Amino acid sequence: MQEEKLILDGKKVSGSMKEALEPRIARLAEEGIVPCLATILVGDDPASATYVRMKGNACKRLGIESLRVALPASTTTGELIAEINRLNADPAVHGILLQHPVPHAIDERAAFDAIAIDKDVDGVTTLGYARTAFGTARFPSCTPAAILAILDAYKLPIEGKHAVVIGRSPILGKPVSAMLLNRNATVTTCHSRTENLPDIVRLADIVVAAVGKPSFVQGDWIKEGAVVLDAGYNEGNIGDVDYDACIRRAFAITPVPAGVGPVTIATLLKHTVDAAEFAVSLA
Repeated sequence: MQEEKLILDGKKVSGSMKEALEPRIARLAEEGIVPCLATILVGDDPASATYVRMKGNACKRLGIESLRVALPASTTTGELIAEINRLNADPAVHGILLQHPVPHAIDERAAFDAIAIDKDVDGVTTLGYARTAFGTARFPSCTPAAILAILDAYKLPIEGKHAVVIGRSPILGKPVSAMLLNRNATVTTCHSRTENLPDIVRLADIVVAAVGKPSFVQGDWIKEGAVVLDAGYNEGNIGDVDYDACIRRAFAITPVPAGVGPVTIATLLKHTVDAAEFAVSLA
């Protein structure tokens, strides 16, 4: 008889997170404050436009204002930073999200780092990453924070476990490695130059897949009883994990879609409300 698998339901976790935000948003409304998230989209990439629209719709359903800023693909780094600085100076804007990726001609890191730290609700600035590494970030990167929120929601232990993170991007792989380390996991961060990757993954109690390659992680890489968190989203609603193969060995696993994605958006909304509350405390 096959052991029952634990499907980590991101919709359920995100629903609980949003429900907890409702009274906080109501209290802000009593003070005449509506949390506001500004989303910046540069160019006309259809996938990016879809993501921005989804985030905007999620804001509206919860009573958070969504300010959309659309800029042409010809926008220069200087022009983008000027727009970010305008939003930084606007007290009605509590969070700023620059949709990734931006056109190649733009210095993305310079643009990210122009976002004021108190409005960096997506956790993309260099300073925000440094604070994440030290365990002091107000707004850690949303997808890494979502991964830990899922583990916590299902009371899955982190301390003392061996976590293998596949991917080292500055807004996903690196920060989630730091956050797991801060929670007393033993962390191995793997990447495109890692040798013997399957053998390393087979040692993991917790696997975080964040490589952007469909069905990259194979079933025979997974240790019996491991927890698998798939942070990938590829064309055709396919994650970075071969779900059907990996679920045979895993104890717990996130599906794609309805796994990490909904919790990432809920985390973004939470950070926006956090930022609005922080702004009120400074007033």
